[in-house]
Amino acid sequence: MTDSRLGRRRFLSLAGAAGLATVAGCAQPGASTVQFNQSDTASAGANPENTADGTAYTEVYDAINDAVTLVRVEGDGGFGGPAQGEGSGFLFQDGHLVTNDHVVFSDEDADVEVQYPTGEWTGGEVVGTDFYSDLAVIEVDAVPEEAPTLAFAEEQPVVGQEVLALGNPVGLEGSLSKGIVSGVNRAVSPGWHDFSYPNVVQTDAAVNPGNSGGPLVDMDGEVVGVVHATQGENIGFAISAAMSRRVVPALLEAGEFRHSFMGISQVPVDPTIAEANDLEEPTGILVVDVGGPAEGVLEPSESTGQGIPVGGDVIRALDDEPIPDNHAMSTYLALETDPGDTIAITVGREGEEVTVDLTLGERPDPGTDPF
Repeated sequence: MTDSRLGRRRFLSLAGAAGLATVAGCAQPGASTVQFNQSDTASAGANPENTADGTAYTEVYDAINDAVTLVRVEGDGGFGGPAQGEGSGFLFQDGHLVTNDHVVFSDEDADVEVQYPTGEWTGGEVVGTDFYSDLAVIEVDAVPEEAPTLAFAEEQPVVGQEVLALGNPVGLEGSLSKGIVSGVNRAVSPGWHDFSYPNVVQTDAAVNPGNSGGPLVDMDGEVVGVVHATQGENIGFAISAAMSRRVVPALLEAGEFRHSFMGISQVPVDPTIAEANDLEEPTGILVVDVGGPAEGVLEPSESTGQGIPVGGDVIRALDDEPIPDNHAMSTYLALETDPGDTIAITVGREGEEVTVDLTLGERPDPGTDPF
């Protein structure tokens, strides 16, 4: 991090210091004809520290908004036909933008146009996408000289922390909304696939179609999440900085991120499953089926006439990290492991607790049979 950026962070700190989910990045091009005007859009709402020069929110906005872009995309949409959409993005490093995978339609051949807050347009090329984290990286042809780059926060955000969302909701360029972190470590399903994004940040800052791919930042101007989706009033989600710090560098370097894969299907142990399996507590994960890396290592259950799985291993910990539910396992695998790693799995098996070693594979492409 440069000295000038550190100086700006210190100044900002002293100054005051998206079915299940509706995707927030599918605004239609031209949804609004509002002309970009920075002075009109930097509204941070009522604050007891309002001055003639604005608020602490204004300070953050003025420091980082030149890094936030509108992203206009034409691609195949993944459905065999053309698709158009608009979202947001932000400058990360070396002429590259971070945005959402769904904004670019998971299409590395998509045609991309980028508009900066100055009104300048430039072309872009998708250099990496990751379906399982909903992140993508775009290389742009030109960057305004005054535009900064944004960094991902190193610290996990906390509930109640103030955050700001910048982007282009319904085509309204350069918009700012404020709120707090409403929850952390959420699991959010994209709605059209049987998996969930792990370690997601929840916020009540207003995000709408067109915000996706834009930054959710703290009062130091650091990115705590990449806006992903909205789910009803006052509930928005962002892919966490922790996840982004792992995925984005890989997209820059290799165009893809390799996710760890255990090779199991599973259900969380709820009271019904606990009772059917004579378990003392409704916690952990019951292994239902195995394939790939888990075959011959973990034992699957069988189904009763009522469709309740019985028998099989109950996963209780990975590398001594307690695993009470599916989301805890997904988060650990996503943030702490890589394909090829060998992990120690603590399981309940036939009334005893045992530990087995499993070498992780690579998660298969979406839509393929993992077994």
